[in-house]
Amino acid sequence: MPTADLSVTVSSTTRRVEGADRPGRFDPATEARLDRLDHQATAHVEANRPESTRTGYATDWNAWLRFCTNADLPPAAVRSGTLVAFVEWCWHQPARPPRPGRPPGRLTAPATIDRRLSGVVVTARRRLKLHLAQDVAEEARALLKAKVKQMEKDGETRGRGPAPALLVRHMEKIAATLPPNRFGIRDLSLMTLHFAIAGREHELAHLRVRDITEDPEGRGLIVDVRVSKVAPRTVEVPFGSRAHLCPVRAWRRWKAELGQDVDPDSFAFRAVHNRWKTVLKNRLDPVTIGDILTRIGARAGLDIRPTGHSPRRGLVTESSRAGNPDAVAERQGGWAPGSKVMRRYREEDDGFKENALHGVL
Repeated sequence: MPTADLSVTVSSTTRRVEGADRPGRFDPATEARLDRLDHQATAHVEANRPESTRTGYATDWNAWLRFCTNADLPPAAVRSGTLVAFVEWCWHQPARPPRPGRPPGRLTAPATIDRRLSGVVVTARRRLKLHLAQDVAEEARALLKAKVKQMEKDGETRGRGPAPALLVRHMEKIAATLPPNRFGIRDLSLMTLHFAIAGREHELAHLRVRDITEDPEGRGLIVDVRVSKVAPRTVEVPFGSRAHLCPVRAWRRWKAELGQDVDPDSFAFRAVHNRWKTVLKNRLDPVTIGDILTRIGARAGLDIRPTGHSPRRGLVTESSRAGNPDAVAERQGGWAPGSKVMRRYREEDDGFKENALHGVL
């Protein structure tokens, strides 16, 4: 929605309702104008969120609407009890809504259900303006946790599981198998910079050439991540100790392929013509970036199947192994201070680093 739609005309006729029972109430006409502005503001903010976030929230809310129809509940009935019932309902639903002529798919993964809880609560607060307690989904998540434990006990599997971490040893193998052409130069720069900034796929997809600049003191790159799921951030990328995996050197080689007169407003990572190997104008979308990582991982014969989230997990893992504080990785990848998600990435790999057997055997 254009910003102009959010403009407010200040009128000297605006007045408070006489005898209002609480401050801040206005006459009905003014209240109607303010309500319209509230809804326009919500729509405007929503329109400026990353497409992947909007799509995810829309999918979560559609699942909630299907549940409400099934349970004969109004959509605004977002309560602790209804969210518990929503988890129970989601647990028995396929990952995708059933369609005529299509066989039922896998049951919904626990991570998807957990995300749906967040999506429903966030949408109810923003779109319906509901004042919900911070712990409104606490009991629902407790039920989900119990179901996951029982699922693991029964040997049941759901979903593809978390993305594996792309580690330095994996990137070593990938770099050795990349072709010596523009595809290889681009893919090496994409992979190493993706890892260096602990980026999300859409963050890499929206980077412009002007967003990646050389540090004035020659220490590496300064990457301005303007489009992000959480908040924009600036990431410093120093030179790597391994020249063949250095994100600074890899970016310089790829930028040279873009040409001396490259438009600074053009996208940093773009498609390459399959036959002529010329760099095209259209950018790589987030899905394609994930597909590239999967493809180059398969070519290298890795013991994992990397996805677009693997470099993000990989940096946290390698940074933890190097002894860096959590706050360093949080700042690099744009996690909120004290992020539980980021710490789960680290803790999954801490079994050898923090072990009760150290100094014992």
